Amino acid sequence: MEQLQSMEQFNKLKQEERVVFMFTAGWCPDCRVIEPALPAIEADYPEFTFFSVDRDDFIDLCGDLGVFGIPSFLVFNEGEEAGRFVSKDRKTKEQIESFLDGISI
Repeated sequence: MEQLQSMEQFNKLKQEERVVFMFTAGWCPDCRVIEPALPAIEADYPEFTFFSVDRDDFIDLCGDLGVFGIPSFLVFNEGEEAGRFVSKDRKTKEQIESFLDGISI
């Protein structure tokens, strides 16, 4: 999963089709729990482009988007938010897959 580098990149990417932003942080234990499952999720959902967003590097973006718990997932499609899986709870591979399955684009 590629790492988001700048706000300019975020603004450009969210205008594209089916982009999943995973909000995370290096110190987040729940983020580390799902990390091993992420390559399989990416492989199983090739219609999406995945980007990791470090919460500490993009704290203002998190506030603007209402992302106050991590790990969290936001999906954008052509500039519009298409779905969000945002909470402070630990997430499982199955929950993430179910969320992605429910995105209607």
